[in-house]
Amino acid sequence: MKSVWNILFKGLAAVLPVGITIYLIYWLGVSIEKVLRPIILFAVPENYYWPGMGLVVGLVLLFFVGLAVNAWIVQRLIRIGERLLKQIPLVKSIYSALSDFMEYFTATRQQKDLKNVVLVTFNNVRLIGFLTNEKVNEIPALANSEELVSVYLPMSYQIGGYTIYIPSSQIKRIDMSVEDAMRLVLTAGLSKQKTS
Repeated sequence: MKSVWNILFKGLAAVLPVGITIYLIYWLGVSIEKVLRPIILFAVPENYYWPGMGLVVGLVLLFFVGLAVNAWIVQRLIRIGERLLKQIPLVKSIYSALSDFMEYFTATRQQKDLKNVVLVTFNNVRLIGFLTNEKVNEIPALANSEELVSVYLPMSYQIGGYTIYIPSSQIKRIDMSVEDAMRLVLTAGLSKQKTS
């Protein structure tokens, strides 16, 4: 009976990640379609509308928004909008969390902020982290102490982690991509290594 359960759990472990990923993509596509369909039908006669048009229009809109964000005037308008949102108590918390979450996963932000994978050593414990600042001087209490660096230590299986300030002598840069290191840390060392 135990082996039957083991086989069932192995099957579940194989199917669940793929199933959830496909469902999330499906849900996102259906949601975009539902939101944009009435807008498209306002501009296009119903007999010219075909299923999936909302998704295509949504992707095109996102592309143009991505291009527009680089324009100075659009960046200024976004900053004004952010300032307004950050003055509303509950909205401020939700917006800031979502904004940080999305920025965290953009490739440019990762390349800029998490450019160095490091090994942090405390006594005999070693942790993989990401060097975020090589000169800590924004915190007055730490400004005059020995040369400190800030390292982000993500926690396994969740979004979150700790930023620690430690002497640079306690870190060692390691030759590992940010993506591989993040996968290793976030899965508690259980991720499958890529084979080249």
